[in-house]
Amino acid sequence: MPFVNCAVGGLNPFVPSESKPWNRSSATHLFRRLQLGAYVSTTDWALGQNPVSLVNDLVDLAKNLPLASEPEWAFWQRNDYPDNNDLFVQAIIQQRYDWTVQWLKDIKNNGLRDRMSFFWHNHFVTDIEAYGYSSWMYQYHHLLQKHALGNFKEFVHEMGKTPAMLIYLDGYVNTRFDPNENYARELYELFTLGVDNGYTQNDITETARALTGFNNIDFNNLGGPIDFVSTFFDPGQKTIFGRTGNWGYDDVVDILFEERAVEISEHICGKLYRHFVNPLEDEQVITDLAQVFRDANFEIAPVMKALFASEHFFDTANYSTVIPGHIEHFLMFMNELNLTKTDELIFAIGNSSVQYGQAIFSPVNVAGWPGNRTWINSGSFLYRSASIRNILFYVYEQTGESVEFLREWLIGVVGDSESDVNIIVRKVIDFLFPKQFQFEHEYENAIQAFKATIPENYFTDGTWDLQYEFVPVQVYYLLDHLSNSPEFQLK
Repeated sequence: MPFVNCAVGGLNPFVPSESKPWNRSSATHLFRRLQLGAYVSTTDWALGQNPVSLVNDLVDLAKNLPLASEPEWAFWQRNDYPDNNDLFVQAIIQQRYDWTVQWLKDIKNNGLRDRMSFFWHNHFVTDIEAYGYSSWMYQYHHLLQKHALGNFKEFVHEMGKTPAMLIYLDGYVNTRFDPNENYARELYELFTLGVDNGYTQNDITETARALTGFNNIDFNNLGGPIDFVSTFFDPGQKTIFGRTGNWGYDDVVDILFEERAVEISEHICGKLYRHFVNPLEDEQVITDLAQVFRDANFEIAPVMKALFASEHFFDTANYSTVIPGHIEHFLMFMNELNLTKTDELIFAIGNSSVQYGQAIFSPVNVAGWPGNRTWINSGSFLYRSASIRNILFYVYEQTGESVEFLREWLIGVVGDSESDVNIIVRKVIDFLFPKQFQFEHEYENAIQAFKATIPENYFTDGTWDLQYEFVPVQVYYLLDHLSNSPEFQLK
C-alpha cells in the first residue's frame, strides 16, 4: 500500500483555534522549515505574534537582506594570481575555504534567504570541479542569493549565462557548427518543466541552436566573462514549442515562460512543496500554489508566503516529515542551541559531509542531491549522531565556552521551576520530536540517560534541581542519547 499525505486544508491562511493551536510545537515547526530552526526564546516570542503576519515579515526580511560582501577576488582571472602554479593552487584552495565558510554561516544565520539559496543550489546545479575558478564560483553563488526570493524568470535568464553553468553544461562549446544540447535538455528536464513534461526532442534540438554563441572564453586567462560571439550563433529559423522564428537566447526564455507557464509553475511549486512541507505531495495544494506563482508573474516570495502561512502547512500531519541534508541538519541543531564561535566548526561540518554524499558547490550530479530518505543509511546515520556529540564537545573544548549554555537551553525548554526529572525529559523530547516517541520504554531509556550516574535518591529527596552542578553534563548525555534515535532525523 503506497504512503499518502494525510494533511488536510488548503492555502487558506492559518487561523489558530482550540483544535489547531498556535503553540510552541507549531512555531517550532515553522522556524525549522522556514529558517533552519531558532533558539527557544525566539520560538516563544513568536507565540505573541499573529502567525500569518509573522510569516509575511520573515519572508520580507529575508528578501531584503543585503547580499554577501563581494570578495576582492570576485572577478579575478588567471593573470591576477601568482605565476607560480603551487601558489596559484594554494590561493584557489584558500578562497574556496573562505567562501564555503561564508556561505555556510549565511545558511545558518540568514533565515529563509539562504535556506532558499541552498535550495536553488540543488536545483540549478553546477560543479566547482568542472569550472574550478573562484571568481566563477562567487558569481554563481551571487545569483543564488540575489534571486533566492526574487523573480524566477529572471533567475533562469541569468543562470544560463553565468560562466559556472556555461562550462558545467557545455554551453561554451555550443556553436552553430557543432550544437551541444546539454544545457537545452536540462533547462527543460530539470530547471523548468520536469522530465518529459511539455517538450519534445525537437524542442531541445532547436533550443540548443538558439542558445549558440556564448563561446568567447580566454583559455590563456581563465576566470573571466564568457561573452556572446555572433560568428558562432546560428541565425537560422528555429521552431520551439510550435513557434518559428530566428530565435536567440532571450527569445528562448520568453517563449518558454509564455507557452509553458502552467508546467513551469507546477514543477517548481511541487519541488518547493516536497522540500519544505512533505515529500508526499498534495496535488491540489501544489496546483493552487502554482496559480499563486503565475498570478505573481513568477515572483518567488508570494509563493513562500502563501505556503508557510497556510492551514495546510500547519497541519500536524506535516510535522516531522522531512529529513534534511547533513549540512542543514547540523546547522539547525546549532541554531536551536544558539551556538556561537563556530567558524571552524562550520567548515568541519561542510568538509566532513563530503564523504557522506553532500559536498557544497558540488552536488552528486546535474539532478542534485536526491534528498530526504536518501540521506540516511547505515554509515550516514552513525555519522550524523556522532557529529552531534562532536559539535557539543567542540564548543566546550575548543572555544572555551562554558557548558552552562546547556543549562540555559534546558531551562528555556522546560521552565526554571520544574524539578520532576520525568516531566523535564518528556518536555525536551516534545520540543525536539513533534511526533514524539512511539513506545513508553523509549521515554524510560531517555530518562535514564539524563539521570546518568547521579544517585536515584537525589531526584526524590530534593538534592537535585535545575541548578544542580552536573545538569549541563546531563543535558549533554540526553542530547547524545536522543541524537541516536531515528526520530531525531525528522524535522
